[in-house]
Amino acid sequence: MSQWHKTIAVAMTGASGTGYGLRVLQCLIDADVRVYLLISQAAQVVLKMEADLDAPSRPSDAERFFSDYCNAKPGQLRVFGRQQWTAPVASGSNPPDAMTICPCTTGTLASIAAGLSDDLIDRAADVALKEGRKLILVVREMPFTTIHLENMLRLARAGAVIMPANPGFYTKPQSIDDLIDFVAARVLDHLDVPNRLSPRWGD
Repeated sequence: MSQWHKTIAVAMTGASGTGYGLRVLQCLIDADVRVYLLISQAAQVVLKMEADLDAPSRPSDAERFFSDYCNAKPGQLRVFGRQQWTAPVASGSNPPDAMTICPCTTGTLASIAAGLSDDLIDRAADVALKEGRKLILVVREMPFTTIHLENMLRLARAGAVIMPANPGFYTKPQSIDDLIDFVAARVLDHLDVPNRLSPRWGD
């Protein structure tokens, strides 16, 4: 029996907003959740631009890098390559409990909506949908075209949660971290992971 009470797949694609994904990742690790991490090539570029992180390309190296970055316990965080079809997330026989793509490009959105499964991120999302697991897409783009909106509608009808990275301001945020925490908290709520990142309405 696994020592982890939950397994969640986290994918980061090349949209701006890697801070959201990093905060969700850190909170999951802190909550003793096992994480399967998938990072696109474009996300590696954006991580360097936005967070000054030089994420290694090789999965084994990236696994050590992000385990150290998040202070993960041994075996808690696993990283898989974009064509690593032997990964657990590639099959409905061993899916994670839930998955989030944070941030999610509109290109990734389109690939999932079309059921292409050309790389492991798309395939893992496809598995989550077909197995009835929670799939949260943190889309980071503006404005949306009718193509983007139609893809969102198609995926929402298939069971995905469409959660654009739109922070609230009723909490009177004082920093960029406060804005990031607002969005990360909503993602964690939908992953059923307790958190106190942001004040609750009415509290």
